[in-house]
Amino acid sequence: MPGPDKRNLVKLTSRVVRSGLAATLALSLNAPALHAQESQPRNGPSLIRDSEIEAILRADAAPIFRAAGLQSDNVHIYLVNDRELNAFVAGGQNLFLNTGLIMKTKTPNELMGVIAHETGHIADGHLARNDEGSRAAMATQLVTMGLGMVAAFAGGDPGAAAALVYSAEEFGALQYFTFTRVQEASADQAGARFLETAGLSGKGLVDFFNNFKYEEVFANAKRDKFFQSHPLTAVRIDALKSRVEAAPHYGVVDTPEAIAQHAIMIAKLKAFINYPVETYRDYPETDTSFPARYARAIAHYKDLEPDKAVELLDALAVDYPTDPYIFEFKGQVLFEAGRSVEAEPALRKAVQLAPDQSLLRMALGQTLLANGNKAEGNIKEAITNLQRTVALEHDNALAWKLMAEAYERDGNPAMARLASAEEKFVEGQMGDARSFGYRARELLAEGTPEYRRASDIINAAEVTALQRRGRGG
Repeated sequence: MPGPDKRNLVKLTSRVVRSGLAATLALSLNAPALHAQESQPRNGPSLIRDSEIEAILRADAAPIFRAAGLQSDNVHIYLVNDRELNAFVAGGQNLFLNTGLIMKTKTPNELMGVIAHETGHIADGHLARNDEGSRAAMATQLVTMGLGMVAAFAGGDPGAAAALVYSAEEFGALQYFTFTRVQEASADQAGARFLETAGLSGKGLVDFFNNFKYEEVFANAKRDKFFQSHPLTAVRIDALKSRVEAAPHYGVVDTPEAIAQHAIMIAKLKAFINYPVETYRDYPETDTSFPARYARAIAHYKDLEPDKAVELLDALAVDYPTDPYIFEFKGQVLFEAGRSVEAEPALRKAVQLAPDQSLLRMALGQTLLANGNKAEGNIKEAITNLQRTVALEHDNALAWKLMAEAYERDGNPAMARLASAEEKFVEGQMGDARSFGYRARELLAEGTPEYRRASDIINAAEVTALQRRGRGG
């Protein structure tokens, strides 16, 4: 399902979280713990981040993007914390997947089918193409920690504990944007073609549609969001089925590894989003599989039982010593329990196992900041990890915010102001970005790369501000 054009998207994503982020997560430890289901803001869904789930989704999607002739790294996948079954593309090469949709897919191939269909909308030009720049706007309010580490705000306001806040009215523009049956059929056929080119079966997309074909008998008000904008008909399903059944790779099945990764993703989402009692019911003690043990550890974390969670995670680490996400989550559990010194070794291990995972680097950097006065060199090492984070994700606003604090504590106010300018620019707060850019430039040596970067931010912020005034925004 295509979304609105970039002009609307910039407007939609220009809302920053109303409460300021705590300088480090440690500042919020006196506030009530925030869990995934509590991160749903009062005025609409939010985007959430999780290293492991993003890696699984990227692995599923990469061959499809390549088959579509797209640069995989240029297609951005966003996870929407919403139980509604929905997926859509918007503002260029941006793919949004609701947690509700992911949890309702039964196999990796079904999810790949949905991704292929949405990729069809991108490749077939069903999106309005306007001025560039929505990538920065789309990432504006992302708070990039683990799924459970969604945010931490002084005062513990659950309404502010979200990575990106949409108003209900504005987000509805994304959710209900309707395109024609012709475009949907075109995206079906394109998706089937991409799956075949990638050596994958199109059976999953047909199965997914068949699972919900009863939707067409419902009034729009009762349909899942996905099928309000992706209207199903028997003719449409039959046409897709005929296409994929004739394809040479129709009989290709999911690999055991893909099935295992899909089960982990589903278990993790359910455990973070559902109440612990539901998790214990869905994943009882008698289930000794990895996803079940993982889910129960998350449930104990949400039940404010960090020791039980850590005990389960330690047992998992013995069985799966090269899984970085076990150590990442252990670090998160300990950090949020106010035990940042204990969290540090676990996060170091996670980074050692996955050195190019930006969110792991940031989690370690944030923990080192919290432990700044515990050991010499913590602040400088925090800066190193945060620099690596923004090298991998330049539009990571929280990383820039943490870096500003780290530079300030390291006695480098010039770089602290420059990091704040980067943060505000990513967030779309152009007035603040320009102000911090000027303050940075006053302290930086003229002609240095940092001085030129501050000048670039000032100039870009001024141009953007003029463009906004010209649009009446």
